[in-house]
Amino acid sequence: MSTWIAVITASVIAFGLKLAGYTVPRARLEHPRVLRVTQVLPAALLASLVVLQTFSTGTHLVLDARAAGLGAAVVALLLRAPFIVVVIVAAATAALLRLGGFAS
Repeated sequence: MSTWIAVITASVIAFGLKLAGYTVPRARLEHPRVLRVTQVLPAALLASLVVLQTFSTGTHLVLDARAAGLGAAVVALLLRAPFIVVVIVAAATAALLRLGGFAS
């Protein structure tokens, strides 16, 4: 039963925060500092997610085929490859390294 209480509580808090966002005055949202932060926040969150998913397993830092796949994706991006090609290059690099026994 405590799991359901936690889920309902988290849902109510999330809904409340979302509702509170609608009550913020427009003048505060158009402040230059707020605009700068909101412009770079998505990129920072995505970068942190990529780093976390690439270099960690549980609570340990690892260097395995995922890191090589990320490196291959960066190279493909620098060569201005289309997004689908970047994804395929990264996945193929990681898969081939795992097939060769280099990582989990």
